[in-house]
Amino acid sequence: MSLIEQIEAAGAEGSLLDSTVANLKIWAGADFLPDWVGASITELVEKGEWDELNDRFYQNLAFGTGGMRGRTIGRVSASTEIGTPSEQGTPAHPAVGTNVLNDFNIVRATIGLFRYVDAYLKASGRYDLPRFVIAHDVRHFSRHFCELAASTWTQLGGQAIIFEGPRSTPQLSFTVRQYKATCGAVITASHNPPHDNGFKVYFEDGAQVVSPHAETIVANVGEVTLEEVPPFLEKDLSKVIVLGEEADAPYFELLEEMVLDKEVMEKQKAKVVFTPIHGTGAISSIPALKNLGIDVIEVPEQMVQDPRFPTVKSPNPENAEALSMAIAKANETEADVVIATDPDADRMGVAVRNPEGEMILLTGNQIGTLLAEYRIATLKDAEILPEEGSESACLIKTFVTSPMQEAVAEWHGLKTINTLTGFKWIGEKLADYEAEMKAKLMEEEGIAVDYDACDVWTRADLLLDYSTFFVFGGEESYGYLATDKVRDKDANAAVVMFCELAAYLKAQEMTFTEMLDSLYLQHGYYEEKNINIYYEGAAGSQKIKNILTSYRNDPPKAFGEVEVTGFTDFGKDEIIDADGKKIPPQDFYFLELSNGYSFAVRGSGTEPKIKFYVFGRSDVLDPDDLLKVKAEAAGVMKDMLEAIEADARQRAEG
Repeated sequence: MSLIEQIEAAGAEGSLLDSTVANLKIWAGADFLPDWVGASITELVEKGEWDELNDRFYQNLAFGTGGMRGRTIGRVSASTEIGTPSEQGTPAHPAVGTNVLNDFNIVRATIGLFRYVDAYLKASGRYDLPRFVIAHDVRHFSRHFCELAASTWTQLGGQAIIFEGPRSTPQLSFTVRQYKATCGAVITASHNPPHDNGFKVYFEDGAQVVSPHAETIVANVGEVTLEEVPPFLEKDLSKVIVLGEEADAPYFELLEEMVLDKEVMEKQKAKVVFTPIHGTGAISSIPALKNLGIDVIEVPEQMVQDPRFPTVKSPNPENAEALSMAIAKANETEADVVIATDPDADRMGVAVRNPEGEMILLTGNQIGTLLAEYRIATLKDAEILPEEGSESACLIKTFVTSPMQEAVAEWHGLKTINTLTGFKWIGEKLADYEAEMKAKLMEEEGIAVDYDACDVWTRADLLLDYSTFFVFGGEESYGYLATDKVRDKDANAAVVMFCELAAYLKAQEMTFTEMLDSLYLQHGYYEEKNINIYYEGAAGSQKIKNILTSYRNDPPKAFGEVEVTGFTDFGKDEIIDADGKKIPPQDFYFLELSNGYSFAVRGSGTEPKIKFYVFGRSDVLDPDDLLKVKAEAAGVMKDMLEAIEADARQRAEG
């Protein structure tokens, strides 16, 4: 029986999905692909690895509005794919398939992106070469994918710029603007498991692509056929521009600009244990801290750039386990704080000492709230912001980030903008404010400004006078930003900002938890918890779809005795933000409950899971009642989490 006949037989008996059969037959019959591709498919078919083949071939890897992300190493690998692995375990070839990240999908994405950018420039009357900046983290195949994309871009007629080695995601965002590139990309899967990688796309403003560009880029990528790929599989780096360490200096200068009170940093330096969890924070965060004279204690085992992330279960700084080695080092050295960044250094997690001297973790919501309060208050002290606040200054957060941050901003007299999940929406807001400022400045003063040449305080003045000054932004998933010179979350800058806050609190002889409690007494006690339900593979994708569809078609009416009093469907309802701008439709739901709690539901855009974000708030009328209020809120939260998850798992089965 031939290979094609074996595939058809497996489909006929129900072992392979119809879509898998269709895609597999195209690949198995493509004589223009490298020999190892056919050998890998043959081996997996002959071994009857039907679940693996379904996961790899049941669909084309989605190129969404932010790019694509997925497995680059299968759960089951063919011997031809493994070949002779590198010292750090990277196989000879990425996994074969339509639904995995491999050479073929990297080339398809690059061709589609080039075609859009080339047409965009010509339609804008700009006939310069499409310029593409690419960065990569430390993951399996990251350097290879970076070089492959750069080679493909130059062969198509564009100019490609890459770094000499791994660099962080926020530095890529900064460099797109610095080099006036038309677009950029970073090869990363952020904090995902070691077997994943991704291709994250940015436009010329340094932010991830959004409308009107995103949809056409997605369409262009979808139109690239498999037959177009092979000529680009052989890398040619002769025309690719490679940036050395000297190109890092402007980004490091920006990180130093993040310090609002240099005096407190000079007088009170926190003793910091830092871990990059094997990633790019070692390249950016540590030099930034040392430039500021901060005593940095490293975790040697986690300084090694290793795509296997061998010292942790997951390289995610929001997980306690990922910080355990750093916390042990902090206790050994009597350090004040522990700071960790994820592999591409766009997310930051921390541990701090409570009044009893014990190390405790702060949530992403708590970190963002503390940074927002400190930076707003300090900007007022520096007379950058007026004491009474200003509607021309804003805090930006996602809908699923703690409402406590909105309470802080409101108390200070600032506007709050809520966005959909993902920093691309915050980046879009920053582009809107920049464009509005330039237009009004020209209209009222007849002045055109080189915005990228302005320092942060000149920008603040211009935005306060002619648009909206972005003070701070963040999301609950440990991402923070406080400047529009970068248009994505920046863990390197967050590390600097957090160390400044640590120095301030040390000077005040106050702990982080005491500062949090003071804010709870001022604004009420806020508690937030998440539920993450993982459903992997083709079958899992259907379960996630079942939950999302059922919420729209049959929304929950109650959870036990707690009734649903409000239901907002972001896919159907018209939602307007505080600037009067319409929020794009999305499969995202927000529910209000009769006990004062609320929660949001969305499918993850980067991992095979569905997420629930639950929020509660309690009044604190007496400081002596705070501990009691916290305990009561924890009990209510536990009940709500259990009820919501049980309902979701039932909905998943359809």
